[in-house]
Amino acid sequence: MATIQIENRQARQQIDLDELEKAAQKILNVLGCPEGELSVLLVDDERIREINRDYLDRDRPTNVISFSMREGEGADLCPGLLGDVVISTETAARDALEAGLSFRHELYFLLLHGILHLLGYDHERSGEDEAARMEAKEREVFALLRREFRLS
Repeated sequence: MATIQIENRQARQQIDLDELEKAAQKILNVLGCPEGELSVLLVDDERIREINRDYLDRDRPTNVISFSMREGEGADLCPGLLGDVVISTETAARDALEAGLSFRHELYFLLLHGILHLLGYDHERSGEDEAARMEAKEREVFALLRREFRLS
């Protein structure tokens, strides 16, 4: 089993943390990292804006940010340590409403998206082929999550 730590630092959304942890474990299993170490932080827009500004020089809230421990110097020291996924539940709720989806649907999708980034998938810096590869993997894994966790 993976080591998954989830910290909820927001108060607007009700979230079943045990179920979210099960979803994270399912994602890691499907992606071939059943014993990986993962941290998930749930925050509001104000906090994710600070993180986005301080670490990525983008002074605005966003839906999800990933900090991979598999990149850069020392990445091979602890290969099971995947990194951190930070999700703004406020942005997720807005995005879900705009798309006509449930909050849980959006939250679980962002969790998957963030974990894929930790595992080296990249839709922003690596060109169209890599973006398409990431999107295909998202569709494949999210179809499993939708069935198992009854996401609508």
